[in-house]
Amino acid sequence: MALFTKNEALDYHSGNRTGKLEVMSIKPCETLKHLSMAYSPGVAEACREIATDTDAVYDYTNKGNLVAVVSNGTAVLGLGNIGPEAGKPVMEGKGVLFKIFSDIDVYDLNINATTPDEIVSFCTMLEPTFGGINLEDIKAPECFEIETRLKEILNIPVFHDDQHGTAIISAAGIINALEISGKKIEEIKIVVSGAGAAAIACSNLYVHMGVKRENIFMFDSRGLIHAGRDGLNTFKKNFAQATDHGSLADCMVGADMFLGLSVKDAITQEMVKTMADNAIIFACANPDPEIPYHDVKDIRPDIIMGTGRSDFPNQVNNVLGFPFIFRGALDCRATTINEAMKIAAANALAQLAKEPVAQDLCDAYGVDTLEFGIDYIIPKPLDPRVLTWLAPAVAKAAMETGVAQIQLDLDQYAHDLETRMAASKTRTKLVVDSFGYED
Repeated sequence: MALFTKNEALDYHSGNRTGKLEVMSIKPCETLKHLSMAYSPGVAEACREIATDTDAVYDYTNKGNLVAVVSNGTAVLGLGNIGPEAGKPVMEGKGVLFKIFSDIDVYDLNINATTPDEIVSFCTMLEPTFGGINLEDIKAPECFEIETRLKEILNIPVFHDDQHGTAIISAAGIINALEISGKKIEEIKIVVSGAGAAAIACSNLYVHMGVKRENIFMFDSRGLIHAGRDGLNTFKKNFAQATDHGSLADCMVGADMFLGLSVKDAITQEMVKTMADNAIIFACANPDPEIPYHDVKDIRPDIIMGTGRSDFPNQVNNVLGFPFIFRGALDCRATTINEAMKIAAANALAQLAKEPVAQDLCDAYGVDTLEFGIDYIIPKPLDPRVLTWLAPAVAKAAMETGVAQIQLDLDQYAHDLETRMAASKTRTKLVVDSFGYED
């Protein structure tokens, strides 16, 4: 049953003030003195400090808590190449999630640019203003080149969430699923349906975690990616099998994991029957997965299954990653988000799933209990502890790998995050309530 109607969704976006975000002053500007400090002549004092020491921009401006969500609307989830204007509601939504889950401010920048050179040039010019850049809904393979080039050029974190978000969340699920099944990561066989940004990034992260590259069987719309095929880009070639092992059904035989980042009904019950004992299926196509949850459980109750949907167990939801990864990266002033930071986030999520869950969170999801096991290997997005588990883990990895410019006391940092979020939620509620929005 749908949670909302089309008109309710449109009213949500258009009611009261249009859109979902607003820029607000956080300093008083009610007196002549306030005005003189906010702008001329008082603002010159901050300008002079920054001119003397560029790093002082973090002390006197919002740069350290500001992320640019940059998109050209060429690969909007479930909608395809709909352009920057039509993609803007999604980018505003991304800004809402950054604020609600981690108190990060966002400007969504929806640009008329299609080539890597244009997007790289645009993003490069943003560095003085933003503490980080979240690339969003930019089609493959251009997105790979854009992120790679920007990470080489910029000294602020650049993160293409369509790639790495799914990779990190699913990696957390794999860690726990393998613990439950008693399998070793270096021995598992993975079949991947889809060869876009998320599929490539997931596969790369799994290799960093210990999966053997030759044990990944990746399929695109033309079939298995293998060395005998023509027209493969560099990123697909990295996962090309030496020989053609046949169809998707052929490769599913004995597979320990199926990762779906493709389309509805990509696999069948007959294929699922041939998978290894206690196999993993992450069917992440939205809104309809590669195979329905109940179609799997009816024939293979031993399978550990996750989807992109919130109405079934083990939701692979990117909101479990990007707000908290950026929070940790910004707060230690990391110059990049590296593989160690991503794996640290995955491990933190995996560990959190083993912790007792408060009853009010169970009630929010309409279940009696949430306990670590086959139906609960990934924490719920509304679990408030995700912030205090992930952000410190990411910051710790940044400090240990030498990309952090600030050293944090991690115990104090976790406490400060709780205080910060409590204050942020209070402010946000006051603003939302002032518009008289009714559910």
